[in-house]
Amino acid sequence: MYDFAVMWDWIGFAVRWLHVITAMAWIGASFYFIALDLMLKPADDMPEGAYGEEWEVHGGGFYHTTKYLVAPARLPEHLTWHKWQSYTTWLSGAALLMIVYWVGGELFLLDPTKADLALWQGILISAASLTIGWIAYDFMCKSKLRDHPTALMLLLFVILVIMSWGYDQVFTGRAALLHLGAFTATIMTANVFFIIMPNQRIVVKDLQEGRTPDAKYGAIAKLRSTHNNYLTLPVIFLMLSNHYPLAFATEYNWIIASLIFLTGVTIRHYFNTMHKTGKGPHWTWAVTVILFIIIAWLSTTNMHDTYDEAEARALTPYEEKFASAAGFSEAYDVILGNCSMCHAREPVWDGIRWAPKGVVLETHGDVARHASQIFLQAGISHAMPPPNAFEMDAESRAAIVAWYRAAN
Repeated sequence: MYDFAVMWDWIGFAVRWLHVITAMAWIGASFYFIALDLMLKPADDMPEGAYGEEWEVHGGGFYHTTKYLVAPARLPEHLTWHKWQSYTTWLSGAALLMIVYWVGGELFLLDPTKADLALWQGILISAASLTIGWIAYDFMCKSKLRDHPTALMLLLFVILVIMSWGYDQVFTGRAALLHLGAFTATIMTANVFFIIMPNQRIVVKDLQEGRTPDAKYGAIAKLRSTHNNYLTLPVIFLMLSNHYPLAFATEYNWIIASLIFLTGVTIRHYFNTMHKTGKGPHWTWAVTVILFIIIAWLSTTNMHDTYDEAEARALTPYEEKFASAAGFSEAYDVILGNCSMCHAREPVWDGIRWAPKGVVLETHGDVARHASQIFLQAGISHAMPPPNAFEMDAESRAAIVAWYRAAN
Protein backbone atom coordinates (compact mmCIF):
# COMPACT_ATOMS: atom_id res chain seq x y z
CA MET A 1 0.00 0.00 0.00
CA TYR A 2 2.96 2.28 0.56
CA ASP A 3 3.99 2.04 -3.09
CA PHE A 4 0.37 2.41 -4.21
CA ALA A 5 -0.04 5.73 -2.38
CA VAL A 6 3.09 7.10 -4.04
CA MET A 7 2.20 5.82 -7.50
CA TRP A 8 -1.37 7.03 -7.19
CA ASP A 9 -0.14 10.52 -6.37
CA TRP A 10 2.16 10.44 -9.41
CA ILE A 11 -0.69 9.22 -11.61
CA GLY A 12 -2.77 12.15 -10.41
CA PHE A 13 0.13 14.52 -11.14
CA ALA A 14 0.60 13.10 -14.65
CA VAL A 15 -3.10 13.41 -15.48
CA ARG A 16 -3.17 16.96 -14.10
CA TRP A 17 -0.12 17.82 -16.21
CA LEU A 18 -1.84 16.47 -19.33
CA HIS A 19 -5.02 18.35 -18.44
CA VAL A 20 -3.22 21.67 -18.04
CA ILE A 21 -1.22 21.27 -21.27
CA THR A 22 -4.22 20.37 -23.41
CA ALA A 23 -6.33 23.09 -21.76
CA MET A 24 -3.65 25.64 -22.69
CA ALA A 25 -3.75 24.41 -26.29
CA TRP A 26 -7.56 24.52 -26.43
CA ILE A 27 -7.88 27.93 -24.81
CA GLY A 28 -5.10 29.37 -26.93
CA ALA A 29 -6.69 28.14 -30.16
CA SER A 30 -10.13 29.33 -29.05
CA PHE A 31 -8.96 32.82 -28.13
CA TYR A 32 -6.91 33.08 -31.33
CA PHE A 33 -9.75 32.17 -33.67
CA ILE A 34 -12.26 34.42 -31.91
CA ALA A 35 -9.78 37.31 -32.17
CA LEU A 36 -9.01 36.45 -35.79
CA ASP A 37 -12.69 36.35 -36.67
CA LEU A 38 -13.26 39.76 -35.11
CA MET A 39 -10.23 41.33 -36.83
CA LEU A 40 -11.16 40.24 -40.36
CA LYS A 41 -11.40 43.11 -42.85
CA PRO A 42 -12.87 43.20 -46.37
CA ALA A 43 -10.54 43.73 -49.34
CA ASP A 44 -11.09 44.45 -53.03
CA ASP A 45 -9.07 41.48 -54.31
CA MET A 46 -10.56 38.75 -52.13
CA PRO A 47 -11.64 35.48 -53.80
CA GLU A 48 -15.31 34.89 -54.55
CA GLY A 49 -17.26 33.95 -51.45
CA ALA A 50 -14.64 35.32 -49.06
CA TYR A 51 -15.90 37.23 -46.03
CA GLY A 52 -12.74 38.94 -44.89
CA GLU A 53 -8.96 38.69 -44.56
CA GLU A 54 -6.27 39.40 -42.01
CA TRP A 55 -2.52 39.88 -42.32
CA GLU A 56 -0.38 38.91 -39.33
CA VAL A 57 3.31 38.77 -38.51
CA HIS A 58 4.85 36.18 -36.23
CA GLY A 59 8.02 34.15 -35.94
CA GLY A 60 9.87 36.06 -38.63
CA GLY A 61 7.19 35.64 -41.30
CA PHE A 62 3.89 36.99 -42.58
CA TYR A 63 0.59 35.12 -42.51
CA HIS A 64 -2.33 35.87 -44.80
CA THR A 65 -5.65 34.43 -43.58
CA THR A 66 -8.89 34.53 -45.55
CA LYS A 67 -12.25 33.46 -44.13
CA TYR A 68 -15.14 32.13 -46.19
CA LEU A 69 -18.44 32.76 -44.47
CA VAL A 70 -19.94 29.55 -45.84
CA ALA A 71 -17.23 27.66 -47.76
CA PRO A 72 -14.75 28.11 -50.61
CA ALA A 73 -15.78 27.09 -54.11
CA ARG A 74 -13.28 24.23 -53.98
CA LEU A 75 -12.34 22.12 -51.00
CA PRO A 76 -8.56 22.33 -50.39
CA GLU A 77 -6.55 19.11 -50.31
CA HIS A 78 -5.14 19.88 -46.87
CA LEU A 79 -7.65 20.77 -44.15
CA THR A 80 -6.63 21.16 -40.49
CA TRP A 81 -9.27 20.34 -37.87
CA HIS A 82 -9.10 21.87 -34.39
CA LYS A 83 -10.85 19.41 -32.12
CA TRP A 84 -8.44 17.17 -30.22
CA GLN A 85 -7.42 19.95 -27.84
CA SER A 86 -11.01 20.14 -26.59
CA TYR A 87 -11.56 16.39 -26.40
CA THR A 88 -8.31 15.66 -24.60
CA THR A 89 -8.87 18.49 -22.14
CA TRP A 90 -12.27 17.12 -21.18
CA LEU A 91 -11.18 13.48 -21.04
CA SER A 92 -8.14 14.26 -18.88
CA GLY A 93 -10.27 16.52 -16.68
CA ALA A 94 -12.84 13.77 -16.22
CA ALA A 95 -10.06 11.34 -15.31
CA LEU A 96 -8.66 13.82 -12.79
CA LEU A 97 -12.10 14.33 -11.25
CA MET A 98 -12.40 10.57 -10.80
CA ILE A 99 -8.93 10.31 -9.25
CA VAL A 100 -9.36 13.18 -6.79
CA TYR A 101 -13.08 13.34 -6.07
CA TRP A 102 -14.30 9.79 -6.63
CA VAL A 103 -11.44 7.64 -5.37
CA GLY A 104 -10.66 10.29 -2.73
CA GLY A 105 -14.34 10.92 -2.10
CA GLU A 106 -14.28 10.38 1.67
CA LEU A 107 -11.95 13.34 2.02
CA PHE A 108 -12.63 15.68 -0.88
CA LEU A 109 -16.13 15.01 -2.26
CA LEU A 110 -18.64 14.61 0.55
CA ASP A 111 -19.39 16.94 3.44
CA PRO A 112 -21.33 15.00 6.12
CA THR A 113 -22.39 18.27 7.78
CA LYS A 114 -24.39 19.14 4.64
CA ALA A 115 -25.83 15.85 3.43
CA ASP A 116 -25.74 12.32 4.82
CA LEU A 117 -24.77 10.44 1.68
CA ALA A 118 -22.90 7.24 0.95
CA LEU A 119 -19.86 7.66 -1.28
CA TRP A 120 -21.56 5.87 -4.17
CA GLN A 121 -24.45 8.32 -3.95
CA GLY A 122 -22.08 11.27 -4.10
CA ILE A 123 -20.32 9.79 -7.12
CA LEU A 124 -23.68 9.21 -8.84
CA ILE A 125 -24.69 12.84 -8.26
CA SER A 126 -21.27 13.97 -9.49
CA ALA A 127 -21.50 12.01 -12.74
CA ALA A 128 -25.18 12.61 -13.49
CA SER A 129 -25.07 16.34 -12.80
CA LEU A 130 -22.47 16.96 -15.50
CA THR A 131 -24.93 15.89 -18.20
CA ILE A 132 -27.80 18.05 -16.95
CA GLY A 133 -26.19 21.31 -18.03
CA TRP A 134 -25.57 20.17 -21.58
CA ILE A 135 -29.10 18.82 -22.04
CA ALA A 136 -30.72 22.03 -20.76
CA TYR A 137 -28.34 24.33 -22.63
CA ASP A 138 -28.64 22.43 -25.92
CA PHE A 139 -32.42 22.49 -25.64
CA MET A 140 -32.37 26.28 -25.15
CA CYS A 141 -30.01 26.81 -28.10
CA LYS A 142 -32.33 24.82 -30.37
CA SER A 143 -35.45 26.61 -29.15
CA LYS A 144 -36.69 30.05 -30.20
CA LEU A 145 -34.16 31.50 -27.75
CA ARG A 146 -31.50 30.99 -30.42
CA ASP A 147 -32.83 34.17 -32.04
CA HIS A 148 -32.31 36.08 -28.76
CA PRO A 149 -28.65 35.48 -27.79
CA THR A 150 -28.67 37.91 -24.85
CA ALA A 151 -31.71 36.25 -23.28
CA LEU A 152 -30.11 32.87 -23.90
CA MET A 153 -26.93 33.87 -22.08
CA LEU A 154 -28.91 35.32 -19.16
CA LEU A 155 -30.88 32.09 -18.80
CA LEU A 156 -27.65 30.09 -18.91
CA PHE A 157 -26.29 32.31 -16.13
CA VAL A 158 -29.40 31.56 -14.03
CA ILE A 159 -28.80 27.82 -14.52
CA LEU A 160 -25.17 28.22 -13.45
CA VAL A 161 -26.22 30.08 -10.29
CA ILE A 162 -28.73 27.34 -9.43
CA MET A 163 -26.11 24.62 -9.99
CA SER A 164 -23.58 26.55 -7.92
CA TRP A 165 -26.01 26.64 -5.00
CA GLY A 166 -27.06 23.04 -5.51
CA TYR A 167 -23.51 21.68 -5.53
CA ASP A 168 -22.78 23.56 -2.30
CA GLN A 169 -25.73 21.85 -0.59
CA VAL A 170 -24.18 18.42 -1.15
CA PHE A 171 -20.43 18.59 -1.67
CA THR A 172 -17.50 20.13 0.15
CA GLY A 173 -16.81 23.71 -0.87
CA ARG A 174 -13.76 22.57 -2.80
CA ALA A 175 -15.72 19.91 -4.70
CA ALA A 176 -18.67 22.25 -5.29
CA LEU A 177 -16.62 24.83 -7.17
CA LEU A 178 -14.66 22.19 -9.05
CA HIS A 179 -17.87 20.49 -10.17
CA LEU A 180 -19.34 23.79 -11.33
CA GLY A 181 -16.23 24.20 -13.48
CA ALA A 182 -16.59 20.65 -14.82
CA PHE A 183 -20.31 21.28 -15.41
CA THR A 184 -19.46 24.31 -17.55
CA ALA A 185 -16.52 22.64 -19.30
CA THR A 186 -18.79 19.75 -20.26
CA ILE A 187 -21.10 22.20 -22.04
CA MET A 188 -18.11 23.68 -23.86
CA THR A 189 -16.68 20.35 -25.04
CA ALA A 190 -20.14 19.05 -25.96
CA ASN A 191 -20.54 22.16 -28.12
CA VAL A 192 -17.45 21.10 -30.04
CA PHE A 193 -18.29 17.38 -30.23
CA PHE A 194 -22.05 17.50 -30.88
CA ILE A 195 -22.53 20.79 -32.74
CA ILE A 196 -19.44 22.53 -34.11
CA MET A 197 -17.66 19.52 -35.60
CA PRO A 198 -20.77 17.81 -37.06
CA ASN A 199 -21.80 21.09 -38.72
CA GLN A 200 -18.33 21.44 -40.21
CA ARG A 201 -18.55 17.87 -41.53
CA ILE A 202 -21.87 18.65 -43.21
CA VAL A 203 -20.29 21.62 -44.99
CA VAL A 204 -17.28 19.54 -46.06
CA LYS A 205 -19.50 16.73 -47.36
CA ASP A 206 -21.61 19.19 -49.35
CA LEU A 207 -18.47 20.56 -50.99
CA GLN A 208 -17.16 17.09 -51.76
CA GLU A 209 -20.44 16.13 -53.40
CA GLY A 210 -20.78 19.34 -55.39
CA ARG A 211 -23.56 20.97 -53.36
CA THR A 212 -23.63 24.54 -52.07
CA PRO A 213 -23.40 24.40 -48.26
CA ASP A 214 -26.12 26.03 -46.18
CA ALA A 215 -24.87 29.08 -44.28
CA LYS A 216 -26.93 28.16 -41.21
CA TYR A 217 -24.44 25.48 -40.15
CA GLY A 218 -21.64 28.00 -39.87
CA ALA A 219 -23.85 30.45 -37.99
CA ILE A 220 -24.84 27.81 -35.44
CA ALA A 221 -21.22 26.76 -34.92
CA LYS A 222 -20.14 30.38 -34.48
CA LEU A 223 -22.81 30.97 -31.80
CA ARG A 224 -21.59 27.97 -29.79
CA SER A 225 -17.94 29.05 -30.20
CA THR A 226 -18.83 32.51 -28.90
CA HIS A 227 -20.50 30.98 -25.85
CA ASN A 228 -17.38 28.90 -25.21
CA ASN A 229 -15.28 32.04 -25.46
CA TYR A 230 -17.21 33.78 -22.68
CA LEU A 231 -17.24 30.70 -20.43
CA THR A 232 -13.50 30.01 -20.59
CA LEU A 233 -12.16 32.42 -17.96
CA PRO A 234 -14.67 31.43 -15.24
CA VAL A 235 -13.84 27.76 -15.80
CA ILE A 236 -10.14 28.48 -15.28
CA PHE A 237 -10.92 30.30 -12.01
CA LEU A 238 -13.05 27.41 -10.77
CA MET A 239 -10.37 24.86 -11.63
CA LEU A 240 -7.78 26.90 -9.71
CA SER A 241 -10.09 27.60 -6.76
CA ASN A 242 -9.21 24.37 -4.92
CA HIS A 243 -5.86 25.98 -4.00
CA TYR A 244 -7.53 28.96 -2.29
CA PRO A 245 -9.76 28.39 0.78
CA LEU A 246 -10.97 31.99 0.57
CA ALA A 247 -12.73 30.95 -2.65
CA PHE A 248 -14.16 27.57 -1.67
CA ALA A 249 -14.25 27.36 2.16
CA THR A 250 -16.65 30.23 2.79
CA GLU A 251 -20.37 30.44 3.41
CA TYR A 252 -20.93 32.36 0.20
CA ASN A 253 -18.71 30.31 -2.10
CA TRP A 254 -21.63 29.64 -4.45
CA ILE A 255 -22.22 33.40 -4.83
CA ILE A 256 -18.49 33.94 -5.43
CA ALA A 257 -18.59 31.31 -8.18
CA SER A 258 -21.64 32.96 -9.73
CA LEU A 259 -20.05 36.42 -9.77
CA ILE A 260 -16.94 34.99 -11.42
CA PHE A 261 -19.05 34.23 -14.49
CA LEU A 262 -19.89 37.93 -14.71
CA THR A 263 -16.21 38.90 -14.56
CA GLY A 264 -15.57 36.45 -17.40
CA VAL A 265 -18.14 38.31 -19.48
CA THR A 266 -16.73 41.76 -18.73
CA ILE A 267 -13.13 40.77 -19.44
CA ARG A 268 -13.91 38.93 -22.68
CA HIS A 269 -16.21 41.77 -23.81
CA TYR A 270 -13.28 44.17 -23.52
CA PHE A 271 -10.91 42.05 -25.58
CA ASN A 272 -13.51 40.98 -28.14
CA THR A 273 -14.51 44.61 -28.70
CA MET A 274 -10.86 45.66 -28.93
CA HIS A 275 -10.14 42.99 -31.56
CA LYS A 276 -13.13 44.13 -33.59
CA THR A 277 -12.83 47.91 -33.33
CA GLY A 278 -9.26 48.49 -32.20
CA LYS A 279 -10.39 50.00 -28.90
CA GLY A 280 -11.91 48.23 -25.92
CA PRO A 281 -14.54 49.74 -23.57
CA HIS A 282 -12.58 50.66 -20.44
CA TRP A 283 -15.68 50.63 -18.24
CA THR A 284 -15.51 46.83 -18.31
CA TRP A 285 -12.36 46.92 -16.16
CA ALA A 286 -14.08 49.13 -13.57
CA VAL A 287 -16.95 46.64 -13.41
CA THR A 288 -14.50 43.74 -13.14
CA VAL A 289 -12.63 45.38 -10.26
CA ILE A 290 -15.89 46.13 -8.42
CA LEU A 291 -17.02 42.52 -8.84
CA PHE A 292 -13.68 41.26 -7.56
CA ILE A 293 -13.86 43.54 -4.51
CA ILE A 294 -17.32 42.15 -3.75
CA ILE A 295 -15.94 38.62 -4.14
CA ALA A 296 -13.06 39.38 -1.74
CA TRP A 297 -15.51 40.82 0.79
CA LEU A 298 -17.82 37.81 0.56
CA SER A 299 -14.88 35.46 1.08
CA THR A 300 -14.36 36.72 4.64
CA THR A 301 -18.00 37.23 5.62
CA ASN A 302 -19.23 34.50 7.97
CA MET A 303 -16.46 32.07 7.14
CA HIS A 304 -17.62 28.46 7.20
CA ASP A 305 -17.13 26.98 10.66
CA THR A 306 -18.53 23.50 10.17
CA TYR A 307 -15.58 21.89 11.92
CA ASP A 308 -17.23 22.09 15.34
CA GLU A 309 -20.15 20.13 13.95
CA ALA A 310 -17.75 17.65 12.38
CA GLU A 311 -16.02 17.07 15.74
CA ALA A 312 -19.27 15.96 17.33
CA ARG A 313 -20.13 13.38 14.68
CA ALA A 314 -18.89 9.80 14.64
CA LEU A 315 -15.83 9.00 12.57
CA THR A 316 -16.46 7.51 9.17
CA PRO A 317 -15.08 4.00 8.47
CA TYR A 318 -12.29 5.63 6.45
CA GLU A 319 -11.32 7.89 9.35
CA GLU A 320 -11.71 5.11 11.92
CA LYS A 321 -9.23 2.97 10.02
CA PHE A 322 -6.48 5.53 10.53
CA ALA A 323 -7.52 6.67 14.01
CA SER A 324 -7.33 3.11 15.34
CA ALA A 325 -4.11 2.09 13.56
CA ALA A 326 -0.94 1.30 15.47
CA GLY A 327 1.23 4.38 15.97
CA PHE A 328 -1.63 6.86 15.69
CA SER A 329 -0.95 8.45 19.09
CA GLU A 330 2.71 9.07 18.26
CA ALA A 331 1.86 10.45 14.81
CA TYR A 332 -0.92 12.62 16.25
CA ASP A 333 1.47 14.20 18.75
CA VAL A 334 3.94 14.91 15.96
CA ILE A 335 1.27 16.53 13.78
CA LEU A 336 -0.12 18.56 16.67
CA GLY A 337 3.34 19.87 17.49
CA ASN A 338 4.50 20.55 13.93
CA CYS A 339 1.40 21.36 11.89
CA SER A 340 -1.52 22.62 13.96
CA MET A 341 -0.17 26.11 14.57
CA CYS A 342 -1.05 26.84 10.93
CA HIS A 343 -3.58 24.09 10.16
CA ALA A 344 -6.00 25.16 12.88
CA ARG A 345 -9.46 26.62 13.18
CA GLU A 346 -7.78 29.74 14.52
CA PRO A 347 -4.14 29.64 13.33
CA VAL A 348 -1.58 31.13 15.68
CA TRP A 349 1.24 31.47 13.14
CA ASP A 350 1.85 35.13 12.40
CA GLY A 351 0.34 36.24 9.10
CA ILE A 352 -1.90 33.20 8.60
CA ARG A 353 -5.60 33.84 9.22
CA TRP A 354 -7.06 30.64 7.75
CA ALA A 355 -5.76 27.11 7.54
CA PRO A 356 -3.79 26.62 4.29
CA LYS A 357 -6.00 24.96 1.65
CA GLY A 358 -8.69 24.66 4.31
CA VAL A 359 -6.91 21.68 5.91
CA VAL A 360 -7.41 21.66 9.69
CA LEU A 361 -5.28 19.26 11.79
CA GLU A 362 -6.36 19.54 15.42
CA THR A 363 -8.66 16.71 16.45
CA HIS A 364 -8.23 12.95 15.98
CA GLY A 365 -10.87 13.10 13.26
CA ASP A 366 -9.02 15.90 11.46
CA VAL A 367 -5.77 13.97 11.37
CA ALA A 368 -7.40 10.68 10.34
CA ARG A 369 -9.37 12.43 7.61
CA HIS A 370 -6.20 13.84 6.01
CA ALA A 371 -3.97 10.80 6.57
CA SER A 372 -2.96 10.35 2.94
CA GLN A 373 -2.07 14.03 2.50
CA ILE A 374 -0.07 14.05 5.74
CA PHE A 375 1.81 10.94 4.65
CA LEU A 376 2.73 12.45 1.28
CA GLN A 377 3.40 16.01 2.45
CA ALA A 378 5.19 15.42 5.76
CA GLY A 379 6.03 11.72 5.81
CA ILE A 380 7.90 10.62 2.71
CA SER A 381 8.50 14.14 1.38
CA HIS A 382 9.68 17.30 3.14
CA ALA A 383 7.07 19.62 1.64
CA MET A 384 5.57 20.32 5.06
CA PRO A 385 6.23 22.04 7.32
CA PRO A 386 7.87 24.73 5.16
CA PRO A 387 11.64 24.52 5.65
CA ASN A 388 11.94 28.26 6.23
CA ALA A 389 9.51 27.94 9.18
CA PHE A 390 11.23 25.17 11.12
CA GLU A 391 12.61 21.71 10.46
CA MET A 392 10.79 18.51 11.38
CA ASP A 393 13.26 15.85 12.51
CA ALA A 394 13.64 12.48 10.84
CA GLU A 395 12.13 10.58 13.78
CA SER A 396 8.92 12.58 13.53
CA ARG A 397 8.58 11.89 9.83
CA ALA A 398 9.28 8.21 10.46
CA ALA A 399 6.44 8.12 13.01
CA ILE A 400 4.01 9.44 10.38
CA VAL A 401 5.19 6.90 7.81
CA ALA A 402 4.95 4.01 10.29
CA TRP A 403 1.40 5.00 11.30
CA TYR A 404 0.19 5.35 7.72
CA ARG A 405 1.68 2.03 6.65
CA ALA A 406 0.20 0.31 9.70
CA ALA A 407 -3.28 1.50 8.68
CA ASN A 408 -2.86 0.02 5.22
